[in-house]
Amino acid sequence: MSGTTTPRRVAILVETGRSYPRAILRGVRRYLAEHRPWATYLGRHTSDGEIPAWLSGWCGDGLLVQCFSGEMADALDRVGVPGVELRSRRHCRGRPFVGCDNREVGTLVARHFLERGYRHFAALPVPGEDFFLERTSNFAARLRTSGHGCEELPHLPVGVPIDYERYQHGLVAALSELPKPLAVLAANDQAGVHLLDACRRGGYAVPEEIAVVGAEDDATLCEFAVPEMSSVRFDGERVGYDAARILDRLMDGGGMPRGPVLVPPLGIVTRQSSDDLAIRDRLVARATRLLRDHLAEGITAGEVARRLRCSRSTLARRMKLALGRGPGEELRNLRLQRVEHLLARTNLTIDAIASQTGIAQATHLHALFRTRHGITPGEYRRRHRSDDQDRLQSSAR
Repeated sequence: MSGTTTPRRVAILVETGRSYPRAILRGVRRYLAEHRPWATYLGRHTSDGEIPAWLSGWCGDGLLVQCFSGEMADALDRVGVPGVELRSRRHCRGRPFVGCDNREVGTLVARHFLERGYRHFAALPVPGEDFFLERTSNFAARLRTSGHGCEELPHLPVGVPIDYERYQHGLVAALSELPKPLAVLAANDQAGVHLLDACRRGGYAVPEEIAVVGAEDDATLCEFAVPEMSSVRFDGERVGYDAARILDRLMDGGGMPRGPVLVPPLGIVTRQSSDDLAIRDRLVARATRLLRDHLAEGITAGEVARRLRCSRSTLARRMKLALGRGPGEELRNLRLQRVEHLLARTNLTIDAIASQTGIAQATHLHALFRTRHGITPGEYRRRHRSDDQDRLQSSAR
């Protein structure tokens, strides 16, 4: 038909099983909605580096790709069309790179921990990729500028069969040697989940004794973790939008960007694994953990004091000194935090939430909640879920 043009054929190879690549796809989609559409092929792509069988015979105009190996980079070269690399600068082969500024990840997390009063730090690296190293090395470098050291925890072995139980035993042993409270950056969310497992096995309270922040904010992993894990959220939508813009220009015969396009992360999504100030008093850390772990049982400050073999007055004095609030106020604070979580993340009734947080009656929960927030629990639930939908639809815009 006259007046029409054939759309560009673009293949997109990203690992769609995680939150960050899916955000990249949303950014690409937004670019296409605002400009001319492409005929896109979203190929099945996984981190095992397998080269798609169809790639060698594909006749298209452009590629957006996360490349996992040198062999795959060779295959992309043979296709002979413009492309943009979205994963690692190591496999660009002359293609422009658009991705997260991984050095800024380390800076963000160091600031997060320093603002919460931590003095002892460690990093859990992930070997094999430069961008993982950038996160942890810049974390340590930022801490050095503030006069602090940073220990390196053992990582999973590379190139050998993984004995997870043996690895966890070594990780628990390494944690036992470090001073507490300790703040740890895990190079990615998977490593963070492993670290939180080691904290449980070693009996360390999180975040009271060990605080943890991961990177990439993969929602499935972060919300699966116990406790839920804080993580650096990447601006995947902007990465996808910028990559699509650059590829469009290249397919038009335009020039390459002068260097890698590095997009700063959006910030840290703070969850329970790092949501408190550093607690240097071990008695207070243990008391806070007891209160947190036994909310549903209606635990009292007196019972906590008995379990810790100290007087109620000693416990109250030391908690007031460390936290700025006594046992009763801390218990109320922890209960309301748990109420907020259950309202936002579940469909439990108010009666069920009261039962799970050790609050005797739903009417008492209503009163406590209104005193803190000025709204009812039901209104909080509606607002929070509305905000979540807005973020899903317009993140990074």
